[in-house]
Parts: sequence; C-alpha cells; structure tokens
Amino acid sequence: MSATAQLARFIAASSWADVPASVRHDAKRSLLNWLGCAIGGAHAPSVDLAIDSLVPFSGPAQATVINRGRRFDVATTAVINGVSSSVLDFDDTHLQTVIHPSVPVASAALALAEHLQAPGEAFMHAFVIGIEAACKVGNAISPEHYACGWHVTSTCGTIGAAAACARLLGLDQMQAAYAIGMAASQSAGLSEMLGSPTRMFNMGHAARNGLMAAWYASKGITSSACALEAPRGFGNAFTTRCDWSALTETLGVTWELAANAFKPYPCGIVVHPVIDGCLLLRERHAIRAGDIERVEVTVNPAVQIIMSRPEPADGMRSKVSAEHCIAVAMVQGAAGVQQFTDDVVHDPGVTALRRRARLLCSDAVAKDAAGVCVVMKDGTRHEAFVAHAKGSVEVPLTDRELEDKFRSLLDYGRSGSDAARVIGTVRDLETLRDAGVLART
Repeated sequence: MSATAQLARFIAASSWADVPASVRHDAKRSLLNWLGCAIGGAHAPSVDLAIDSLVPFSGPAQATVINRGRRFDVATTAVINGVSSSVLDFDDTHLQTVIHPSVPVASAALALAEHLQAPGEAFMHAFVIGIEAACKVGNAISPEHYACGWHVTSTCGTIGAAAACARLLGLDQMQAAYAIGMAASQSAGLSEMLGSPTRMFNMGHAARNGLMAAWYASKGITSSACALEAPRGFGNAFTTRCDWSALTETLGVTWELAANAFKPYPCGIVVHPVIDGCLLLRERHAIRAGDIERVEVTVNPAVQIIMSRPEPADGMRSKVSAEHCIAVAMVQGAAGVQQFTDDVVHDPGVTALRRRARLLCSDAVAKDAAGVCVVMKDGTRHEAFVAHAKGSVEVPLTDRELEDKFRSLLDYGRSGSDAARVIGTVRDLETLRDAGVLART
C-alpha cells in the first residue's frame, strides 16, 4: 500500500483500545500544555487582531474561543485558538522535526469536537491520531523540508489537523485518503515568517485548513488518493528527499507523543540549552552582568539559521533571537514570559550584553546541546556544556513541573482561576460526555 493509503487506513481503522496507556498519559500532558498556552496567550494583541479580522465573516456560534468567552463558527474558532496557543512560543515540540504539533491538531479537533458534542474519549483519540499523522509525515521529509524554507508546523500540521478531524467524523479509508489529499494541497507556511505575527496565523490556518479538508471529504468531495507520494504530490513538491518508510513502518508501532517535548522557556526551542547553560553559570559563579566581557556559545548551525537576531525590534521578535535569550538569562537570571516583552528588549543592560553575545557553530553539537563560555572582564572564563536541554525527551519536565507551568500560564492569562479544577478536567478527559467542556473551562 502507498503511504497515503496506509495513513488513511490507520486513521479509519484505529481504535482507542489500540492506544497504550502511556500514550494516553502523554496525550493528556500535551493537551494540558496546549490549553495553558491558549489561556496564557488569549489576550495577546495578535489574538485581538485575529478576532477583529475574522468576526465580520464569521458564521454561527458553534465553538468556544478559549479564555475569551466568545463563540464563533468552528473554522474561525480553530484559527483563533491556534493563534492564542502559539503566540507565547511556549507550545510543545516534536524535536526530531521541530513541529509544534498540538497547536494545529488540538485547535482543529477541539473546535469540531465541541460542535459535534463528541465525548472526551473520542476527542483524545482524534488528537493522538492527528499528532501521529503530522509528526510521521514530518519524519519522512525532515530535515530537508525545513531547510527548503517551509514552516513545518504549518505544512505538516495541516495534515495532522485533517487526520484528527477525519477520525472525529468517522471517515472511511477512502474518505480519509481524500482528506489527506486536500490537506496536502492546502499545506503552506514559510519559515521566513518566524518572528512576525504571521507565524501564529500559519498555525491557525493549518488548523482551519486541515479541519475543512476532513469536512469536505465527509461531504463527498474527492482528491488524489496518493497525495503524499505521487510524482507531483506533497513529498516531491515540498522537499528534496523523502523516506515514506518513516511513516509506513511505524504506524501503530511507535507513538510520536512519546517523543513530544515541553518548553520551560517561551522562545525558540533550539536555544534552550544555551539558556540552561547561562543560568547554570550565573548561579554557580554569582556572575554579575556588568562584569561580563562577552558570552560565547557553541551551538548547532540550526541556531544560527533560525535564531541569530542580534537586534530584535520588539518582544515578539526577541523570541527568535539567541542573543536576546543569552542576555536576559545573564542579566535578569530568568527567561520567562516577562523577559520577552518590548520593555525588556529595549532595556539598556540587556541591549548591551546582547551585543556582546557570540554564536559559534559546529555540526558536532546536537540541536538540543550547547557549550557556553562566559568571558569576564578580568579574563576569567566560566564554561559549561549542556548535553540535553531541560524539557527535552532526555530531561523531560515531570508531571508536577508541567502542572506548575500550567498554573503560571493560568495566572498570567486570567486571575482567580481554579488551576486544580482545570487540571482535573484534563486528567479526567476520557470520562467527559462532552469534550467541549475543555474549551469552556
């Protein structure tokens, strides 16, 4: 069977009983992180812009915008929740592909599940299927796809959102194949947009486009049944090399949620080991920023490509500035939501140290590793090597740490919230008769 056919069969034939208990637990961790990011980001200016832009064209109230108390049609809600859950750059990351899978998949699946009044178990199953589709397609085309300039969360996320919604709609194998085809045809997003509001809209549109692909297929609209592997299909059009065995040989065997990682810092994940090293040295040697001559970090070339921005214009762009991450870690001893604001970007002490940060690239350094050397004005050198960033699969956030992160996002996004109640809702999601409770919580 072709890659498209095998993925379609997996979507249509999978049962909740096939999903191991450990993967169900991983799904809840990912959903808790996604929900926290959506709540924390719900009142960001980009979300206001999304609502203001889309409301004039919105249809009937079918699904809930998280933490805004407003309801729009399913497709519009998927876009807005996609924007809000990605705006803080605190979302999950599938490190092998650098896909942030929960944003497009959960944003699409929850909006549709609420409209359909689907139970929690059905929503969770759809979410797992969608993550598998997005990340396994990503595995097959990485890293060349991203190197070509595509925003991989947006492109593969569209396919993941379609897979999740196809599962919720109960599509058969052929309908699921058509949904994949329409999603592949609608996949878009350029990594040039990283650091601008378009990055979030890429991910919101991925949720909507995948959702609509599944909906179209449910209404009888057809597409190519071999959209992934065809000579003019997704793989050959979007990358210089693809290996569909990375998808076909692992469906239902390994689960990509087990490889999903969670950010301790709200910025580009490739710079997280750098932040770890800076914070470690700052604390270990009681370093004062005013005594630093320069900071040299040895990193994977991906950091240079994705995150070398010595002079970010604002807080949003500082999230994709390795130099800014180095500066705030050393000057403020933190790299939380508050460190990526316009005020901090223009802080004189942060600006001064940002200009004394140096990136040294080496192919020998893994993407989640970094060497950090702080050179003091008196010539002293303090060095540390971080083999795996905190939050990676090798050094994962514990359930407690993830819940603490959720609480901080809840506090940031709204006051007076009962975090324990919301965490309990996610923990008991399988038993809910209406998955939409998660959006309205």
